Parts: sequence; C-alpha cells; structure tokens
Amino acid sequence: MTNAGGGGGNRRKNRDRNREKDSEWQERVIQIRRVTKVVKGGKKLSFRAIVVVGNEKGQVGVGVGKAADVVGAVRKGVADGKKQLVTVPLTRSNSIPQPIHGISGAAKVMTRPAAPGTGVIAGGAVRTVLELAGVKNVLAKQLGSSNPLNNARATVDALSNLRTLGDVASERGVPLEQLYG
Repeated sequence: MTNAGGGGGNRRKNRDRNREKDSEWQERVIQIRRVTKVVKGGKKLSFRAIVVVGNEKGQVGVGVGKAADVVGAVRKGVADGKKQLVTVPLTRSNSIPQPIHGISGAAKVMTRPAAPGTGVIAGGAVRTVLELAGVKNVLAKQLGSSNPLNNARATVDALSNLRTLGDVASERGVPLEQLYG
C-alpha cells in the first residue's frame, strides 16, 4: 500500500523528455476554416487547420488537419506536417542556392536567392514556410492563386527541387572544383 501511485513519476519524466525532443520544431497555423458536410440529419460542422511545421535548420512541412474542434484540427495538422517534411539546402548566407519555381494547383511561387541582410521578402503562406525552413535572405513572389494551402504547397514544391553544387557535380560525374572553374 505504500506505492499506490504505480510509478507515475517515471511516466512524467518520459513525457517531459519527449516534449524536449519536439521543442526544436516550431508550428504556425496559416488558416483555420469552419467547414460543413451535409449529411442525412443536417449539416455536420468541423474545422480545417493548415499548419506549417519547421525547425529553422532546413526542414519544413505543410500539414492539413480536420476535426470537430480547433485544437484537434491543429494537432492533426502538425502530425501531417511532420510526415511530409522536406529538406532544404541552405547557403552560408542562409539563402537558397538558385532561383526556382514551384507549382501546386493554380498557385505558382517564384523564389530567388538574395544578398545577406535582405531578409525574407515574401507574403502570406510563402513567408511562413520560408521562415520555418530557416531561409533568412530570399525574394519570393506568389503568382496565380491566392489560396494559402496551394501557395504553401507550391513553396514546399520549390524548396524540394533545390539542388546544391555537390549534387550537380555528382550527377555530372565531375569534381566539385571543376564547377567553379
């Protein structure tokens, strides 16, 4: 009868340890929408949350979650975003290696590297994705649709297609020093 707690303190330590692992990940909600589904008995309300997850060290993902309450939708969005992470190659000046375009639906995103000290020149969902990816100096423009989900996915598409000089050299089968010359 002395140990009625059943070792609950150990569980608390494990939970705190898991929270420390996840603390490097940041999440930002881009949009929360109340959506309805028409069913036999009437309309069923739920919430859709678009969430961007990133560690500001070159990894970022966009997730969508739907649930009956906002907190559940955001939690599902974070889990979905972590499943769809992409790795972004960053330069020494925390920019991207080359100009690139991304497409998702009718949304097109154009991104270009920028000089150190420029900052993130982008708007809406594109800015959020680039900041959570760890890009500090970049110019970006949304073209076409203004839908936040498609713009975020177009940005992730662009970032996933980036290549470093090392990748290009290995594809061509030449040493890295020969690319500079």
